[in-house]
Amino acid sequence: MLDIDRAGTSGGCPAQDGGTCVRGRRSRVPLQLFASERTEPATPRRRQEARKKGQVAKTGELSAALVLIAGFATLYLSAGYIAREVTRFSRYVYADLLRDYSRITLGEMSELFAKMILVAVRILWPLLAAVVVVGFASQAVQTGFLFATEPLKPQLRRLNPVSGFKKIFSKRALVELVKAALKITLVGTVAYAVVRPRIPAFVGFAEIETNEAVVIAGRAVFQVGIWVGLVMCLIALADYLYQRWEFETSIRMSKQEVREELRQTEGDPQIRAKIRQRQRQLAGMRMMAQVPMADVVITNPLHLAVALKYDAESMEAPTVVAKGAGKLAERIKEKAREHGVAVVENVWLARALYETAELGRAIPEDLYQAVAEVLAFVYRLKRGGVAGP
Repeated sequence: MLDIDRAGTSGGCPAQDGGTCVRGRRSRVPLQLFASERTEPATPRRRQEARKKGQVAKTGELSAALVLIAGFATLYLSAGYIAREVTRFSRYVYADLLRDYSRITLGEMSELFAKMILVAVRILWPLLAAVVVVGFASQAVQTGFLFATEPLKPQLRRLNPVSGFKKIFSKRALVELVKAALKITLVGTVAYAVVRPRIPAFVGFAEIETNEAVVIAGRAVFQVGIWVGLVMCLIALADYLYQRWEFETSIRMSKQEVREELRQTEGDPQIRAKIRQRQRQLAGMRMMAQVPMADVVITNPLHLAVALKYDAESMEAPTVVAKGAGKLAERIKEKAREHGVAVVENVWLARALYETAELGRAIPEDLYQAVAEVLAFVYRLKRGGVAGP
């Protein structure tokens, strides 16, 4: 529980009688309310789970806009091809087949319908191919390759009339209503702006050739389709930004959920801490086992200890086999004395080795001379010499 002063302070005055403030009234607020608020961004695992369920940020407006543009662009680019196919089929029908329509047989009629279907396929396949490719690409750009079976599973809660009634008056329904009204307004305005300058030409269709009228009408329809598609692309961009914001909000997690997921994926923090402690203990035991094989332990002498080993036949430079500070340094020195390893006090060298030399690696080159003097002193001691380093 958290005691909050009605005046705006928390814990600013002494509490009496179970949390009552002397200077004013206090309210008790359960801390669980704060822990359950979804304020944390979704973790990668939560995002992956949502993706498996088919929950991704996407907008259907982009597909509609791009398909519209691709469709009109394909019709415009293939207008000559379509005209040739239609002309060829018309000549076949009116010049060959219907020249004497009183003698048309059932087989010829069947042939006519078969050729009609074939011509329709030849005319429409570029349009259908463009629509399918663009529609698939528009979805792939937003979500990548996604195949989720979760949305296909039957769920009884979808049949709940109460839930359906709530959706009618939900925030999403309001957004869809505003989006539909905006789309109708913008599309109608753009279409009118494109068509208005061409109204006089449309009125004069009766006085011009059919081919010319078809060209004028086709260009007008193409321009209307392209401009409407561009406007719908802008609507799709705005809708995608909103859908992404709504999606990110819907998958947010509470602090407790983040902790639970961390515990499930990486284990209990207390167990991980014990494992790390055990790993440090094992590493320390392995390091202490190397101290008896060292040639010298350099100390400063109260806080640091660094054990060095050098074998001229197998090593290019002295190697750090153990190092430590505080109690670990004392243990290294005690271990060295137990096994007759020389302990040399050198304040600046001990600190330099501790800060720059890595465990299990050779010492830095700038310390070669100083370490060589110490090792020479140790070797003289072992031979019975008395000169200092």
